Amino acid sequence: MTAPRPDAPAGPEAEGLVGAGWRRGPDGLYARRGARVVVLDDDDRLLLLRAHDAGEPTRSWWFTVGGGIDPGEDARAAAVREAWEEVGLRLDPTHLVGPVWTRSAVFDFARVHCRQDEEFFVARVAAHEVRVDRSTWTVIEQDTVDEVRWWSIPDLARCTTQVYPEGLADLAADLVGAESGRGPAAGPGDPEVRWDGVTVTLPAQRP
Repeated sequence: MTAPRPDAPAGPEAEGLVGAGWRRGPDGLYARRGARVVVLDDDDRLLLLRAHDAGEPTRSWWFTVGGGIDPGEDARAAAVREAWEEVGLRLDPTHLVGPVWTRSAVFDFARVHCRQDEEFFVARVAAHEVRVDRSTWTVIEQDTVDEVRWWSIPDLARCTTQVYPEGLADLAADLVGAESGRGPAAGPGDPEVRWDGVTVTLPAQRP
């Protein structure tokens, strides 16, 4: 069992800080299932968001599009909904590739211990299709998300800010058949996503 922080909020206060859909489990963690989308454009760039911790504003990280799975949704439907709400993408659920990865991420947010069990899908889009509208974001997203931008795989490999999931540059390089490397950006890869149909379980993330 994960020991709670001495100053960690609990009950309704904690649920208000992390948002709807989180429920405290027997291990003491606030948990939910999540769906995420690795959004790639025709130049093999990834669309990522950067957020800061509501309880520790100097700590920030880059992450993929996505969020919690609502009651009655499956992971694919949640991924499509989150892509629309966060970055204005209208995705056809039948065109999503995956789930290519799953992971269990344990982390602190707003001084609350959380665990999100996630499924990752991949979508190819044209960059001009992205239409960020903060009015469709949750209150927590409006308060904590600071930036949305495209990353080339080589630039992401050199990023000094924390990126989730860990090793995303190399994982994305495998999907597009490119080398993440540290040198000049490789040319665009095959427009199709390279996936063998096997869902890979990523190493569990721990703080």
